[in-house]
Amino acid sequence: MPSTEGRVRLAELLASMSLATDLATGQSLGHGIRTCLIAVAIGEEMGCDPADLRSIFQVSLLRFLGCTADASETAERVGGDEIGFNARMATTLNGSSWQSIKGLMASVGTAAPLGRRGRLLVETLSDLGGASDGLTAHCEVAARLAGRLGLDDRVVFALEHAYERWDGKGYPAGLEGEEVPLEIRVCSVARDVDLLAGVDPDLPGSVRRRRGKAYDPSVVDSWLRIRGLHVEADWELLLAAEPEPVAYAKDITTTLTALADFVDLKSPWLRGHSREVARLAHAAGRAAGLDTQELGSLEHAALLHDVGRVGVESGIWDKPGSLSVDEWEKVRLHPYLTQRIVSRSPALARHAETASSHHERIDGTGYHRQTAGDQISKPARILAAADVLAALTSSRPHRPAYDADDAFRILRDEAAADHLHRDAVDFVVLAAGGAASPARSANPGGLTDREVEVLRHVSAGLTNRQIADKLFISPKTVGRHVENIYVKIGVSTRAAAAVFAMENALLQ
Repeated sequence: MPSTEGRVRLAELLASMSLATDLATGQSLGHGIRTCLIAVAIGEEMGCDPADLRSIFQVSLLRFLGCTADASETAERVGGDEIGFNARMATTLNGSSWQSIKGLMASVGTAAPLGRRGRLLVETLSDLGGASDGLTAHCEVAARLAGRLGLDDRVVFALEHAYERWDGKGYPAGLEGEEVPLEIRVCSVARDVDLLAGVDPDLPGSVRRRRGKAYDPSVVDSWLRIRGLHVEADWELLLAAEPEPVAYAKDITTTLTALADFVDLKSPWLRGHSREVARLAHAAGRAAGLDTQELGSLEHAALLHDVGRVGVESGIWDKPGSLSVDEWEKVRLHPYLTQRIVSRSPALARHAETASSHHERIDGTGYHRQTAGDQISKPARILAAADVLAALTSSRPHRPAYDADDAFRILRDEAAADHLHRDAVDFVVLAAGGAASPARSANPGGLTDREVEVLRHVSAGLTNRQIADKLFISPKTVGRHVENIYVKIGVSTRAAAAVFAMENALLQ
């Protein structure tokens, strides 16, 4: 059954997250949902109990929740389009080493000039360890975000080991056999079955060839018994497949904030952006006289507004120069992708119009609908102004951050040109002047002020050498700070450190 008044099915929110990971990994919308349905069917055939099935259900929807952790690094390594790269490499994840190398040779730098493509390919093949580091970051980030959703330790542990294989050749820990979490053993087969269905004329043979290698033999045998199963990415079928008792979200704002952090990991230039937009929009909405329900809806729309960004390659968001016509068209597409994801869930659909209108403009020159004037709702006008201000006061690859006074001036110029609504701009400027984050009595995690400073630069994607140049200290000293930071906050990758920084409002 769908969500009831005042309560939101957790499955709906997890399914929405899976739609976002579909976009980020270059898969068709609904791939994660289909994987979940196949995984649950396999689990039932294996005789799994309800607790097993519930865990399989949740993990299969969230398995790629860390996929934005190294998006920028991957984009740089493969020529700019990590989404296309991920899509082309998807079927090699559980294949042989030779299949992975063949996939790399066919996937790296496909849009780059021949000479540059050759260099990228040589660099990628000589640094395969970088790929394993990226998968480790995926696992750590996914587990951290899942923990914030209130999911149990079993789910978190499975996500910590999302890329393990039956034969011990997986990541991050090289677990083998039944050491690999049951959820991952089942999801690995279910995910590949959905990927290969319709494109592999010998799907059963392909699955059998991975039996005892990447795949748990008992999972393969269970799937072979039900291989005639046909599933579609149907929302009601997904909800019906959730094992009893039905789980409800403990706090929808917390869940949507986790989704916002997943989105903002897409680029080091964007980290903390969605949180800041939500903070500004909420404060501006209060100044504008919105009631409690309207304020909550505006905050949720703000947390969701950029989810479509994950469907545009990081090479575009990170580009320091001017965008080409084709690149601009992709940028203009991201609010539409936001609308598609948010509108799929009945629990979130009421936020879809506001969330996807943050680039609409009063004079009709915005995107993606090119709505104008009173066609743009009051909350959407506030969200648009908050989005612009948050962007102006943050550094971007093509410019440094503006100080507050200059940002306010640009915002008012936009209102004078009938791009942004004048009242909305006034409310957002007012909010920015009086909505500062509360001062901390102590830094989170016991970090020193210098460590917080280093963490900010780490979250922005700077190397130890670059951080050293900014802080006038040696790279070795930066390295010691980074090691201390990791120990204090309990992470092992830069992506997870960035999530910690966003969680604790250290980037504003």
